[in-house]
Formats: sequence, C-alpha cells, structure tokens
Amino acid sequence: MTRPTFENELKEIHLDILKMGAMAEEAIDKAILALKTKDVELAQRIIDNDDKIDELTEEIEKKCAIVIATQQPLASDLRLIITAMRIATDIERIADHAEDISQITLKLAKEDYVKPLIDIPKMAEITRSMLKDALDSYVNSDIELAKSVVKRDDLVDTMYQNLIDELEQIMKENSAAVSQCVQFLLVIKYLERIADHSTNIAEWVVYKITGMHKHEWEGREDETR
Repeated sequence: MTRPTFENELKEIHLDILKMGAMAEEAIDKAILALKTKDVELAQRIIDNDDKIDELTEEIEKKCAIVIATQQPLASDLRLIITAMRIATDIERIADHAEDISQITLKLAKEDYVKPLIDIPKMAEITRSMLKDALDSYVNSDIELAKSVVKRDDLVDTMYQNLIDELEQIMKENSAAVSQCVQFLLVIKYLERIADHSTNIAEWVVYKITGMHKHEWEGREDETR
C-alpha cells in the first residue's frame, strides 16, 4: 500500500467516524424527545436504526485491520488508527444507550409521569454537548476542547447524584411510583454513561495528538499549577 493510498484509507475511516458521531447525536436528541412526548413511533425508529450504527462500527474495525495488516504504520499513524477504533466503540455504546432510553419510553408511554421531565432533559443536553465537542475536537485536533469535555464530566456526575436523591425521595413518599422511578433511574444512568463515553472520546483525542494517556497529561498539568 502506497502512502497516498494509506492516507485515503485513513480519510475514509475519519469520515465514517464523523458519520457515526452525527447518528449518535441525533439518536440522543430523539430518544429524549420521545421520552418527553411519549412518542412510541419515534422511540421505535431509534431502536430500529441502532443496527446501522453497529454495522458502521464493524466496517470501521475492518478498515482499520486492513490498514494495519497491509502496511506497517509509523507510530503517529498507528495512534490515529487506534484512536479511530476506540472512538468508534465509544460512539457505538452511546448509540446503544440511546436505544436503551427508547426502550424505556415504550414501557412508560401509557403512564402519567411522577415528575415533570425538566432536569433529565437538561442532563441529556449537557451529555449531548459533550459528545458534540468531543467529536469537534477530533475533527479539528483541538486539545483544549477535548480537555474541556473531560472536565465537564464532573458536572454530569453531580446532576446524576442530585437526580438519584430526588427519585429516591419520591419513592419513599409514594410507593406506587417505585416502578416508574426505577425506570427513570435507568435513564439517568444511561445518560451518565453517555457522558463517560464522550469523555473517553475526548481522552482518545488527546492521545492521538500527544501520545499521552489521561494520567500522564493530567499529572503534567498538576505539576505546572
């Protein structure tokens, strides 16, 4: 494989990553919209579309394997390939969690919600913005944007704990609400995991640019403070 061919293969992989990312962002938005509006048709479409993202993940993995097998990549090139494979896996899992939320919508659609859905969509918006910024940092090799995504994960963790506390209080006061609250606990857990996977993507972007893992670059930043 010649260098131009190698670079074209990397470009194809890069474009596939961006396509996957856009699909995952859309899945998050629509999953939360379906939950808020109890739109079972929209929820079902998200569930049905998940296979497309799974197929794209497999395609990226195959392309990466071919590139590695047919040419001995330089260290910097190998970082690009490893990053692409890792990011594809995280995007796939994000889409899986959007599907999980949609499955919950199908279960709850005929019920009156025990609380207004205000904080959950806010949490979802932050997680979706983390994914968007993580992908933008990948596109632009923007190390500072990637690091800002990593820092934002703490905000989601705080929102997650606050919502757990609120739902637990509702369950204590209303035993009839337990079943539904358990489903909402799952929703916020999936959102928290989406934030974690977005953070992973951002950390892989930093690795792609610097060759350093999180504990290495965070350690250096601590030393300079």
